[in-house]
Amino acid sequence: MSRKILIVDDEPNIVMSLEYAFKKKNFEVFIARDGTEALEIAGKELPSIILLDIMMPKMDGYETLKQIRNNTDLNGTKVVFLSAKSKMADVEKGLSLGADSYVTKPFSVKKVIADIEEMIA
Repeated sequence: MSRKILIVDDEPNIVMSLEYAFKKKNFEVFIARDGTEALEIAGKELPSIILLDIMMPKMDGYETLKQIRNNTDLNGTKVVFLSAKSKMADVEKGLSLGADSYVTKPFSVKKVIADIEEMIA
């Protein structure tokens, strides 16, 4: 399994801390600031994991996930929502759209990395 990860978030501090942590774990890290950019990069790089924020400019995480799930090239890609939307209804919506996991902000970078490594093991 490849160790390519796409981090999709418009919050620079979150992106920087995750990018740094995943690179230390020998992941190849790609960054997108919104859903449109995420779909472009995912289509080219075919990451094994996409960390996806929900509230973003242009295209939100829900719509981005729908499009990822409609792309047969990305069938094997795991998608994990990272979101400040922590209501049960938000979590259920994310999972019902096909997310493999849902992590609410604020989160532990260590725990996110451990969960991801387990998912692609």
